[in-house]
Amino acid sequence: MPSFRTARAAEDVRRELTDIMRSLKDPRVHEQGMLSIVNIELANDYSHCKVYVSSMEGLEKAVDAVKGLTSASGHIRREIGQRLRLRKTPQFHFVADNGIEYSAAMGEKMRSLGLLEDTAEETRETDEQED
Repeated sequence: MPSFRTARAAEDVRRELTDIMRSLKDPRVHEQGMLSIVNIELANDYSHCKVYVSSMEGLEKAVDAVKGLTSASGHIRREIGQRLRLRKTPQFHFVADNGIEYSAAMGEKMRSLGLLEDTAEETRETDEQED
């Protein structure tokens, strides 16, 4: 179980990693549409960091993005080291995940069963009632 300090450092790494991913020029990362960091597991000694990456377009696009992120891991590590004051700069291990795709599919199934209402329709109805 990560300590409070490790959890806080992992959240800082996630924030900076999101910013760094936006600035990468590798087409495998840049052209994957909506790319998201699902989870980060930072070791207690900050030596390793496992980053779970998901893409809205599916697992295949996430795998391509992971290849690009892995090739840029040296640059990412250097940037994290410059931006954050950590005891050690972790080595990054990127893993493709289908979390976003799975969540979207579950939401669609819940809508089709009537368990989840469309929020866009609710917003339109409340706007019409205010007028």
